[in-house]
Amino acid sequence: MKRKLRITLLLAATFATIAGCGIYSFSGTSIQPDVKTICIEPVVNKATKVNPSLANQLTEELNDKFRKLTKLEQVTEEGDLNLLVTIESYDVRAAAVTANEVAALNRLTVTCKVKFTNVLHPEDDLEQSFAGYEDYDSNNTLDMVEGTLCETIVKKLVDDIFNATVAQW
Repeated sequence: MKRKLRITLLLAATFATIAGCGIYSFSGTSIQPDVKTICIEPVVNKATKVNPSLANQLTEELNDKFRKLTKLEQVTEEGDLNLLVTIESYDVRAAAVTANEVAALNRLTVTCKVKFTNVLHPEDDLEQSFAGYEDYDSNNTLDMVEGTLCETIVKKLVDDIFNATVAQW
């Protein structure tokens, strides 16, 4: 009985210590306690080949991710944190070629440039490119699989962007 009580008290003390630090959260973010707001600009699509819904889809997923996993208030301009994402490329290339030199798999790749600024802690600023891709059977046209591929790619990109900016992984 005393052993269970000691373990319970030790766990409670550990959680209190972690919570008291102010930087760590159980969502995996490491946001300074004085940072209260974020401005996520609408994603701009500068790719040569354009998927008309991709920029909006990426913007919505970013907003959802930050809303669900942080306590930051989302503002339309001049946040403590500012996130600007630009889609730089949207390309399809052969990923695997058969013996007959025919593509067996094609790969859709989306590349984004991210500019993240932390007004209160400029040492956390980030400017980096991220790429997400998915392969698909070359017997399918891009039109047949594009919606599903983009959904998966956007989720990967959002996870990568979130982790690099506020989770700092």
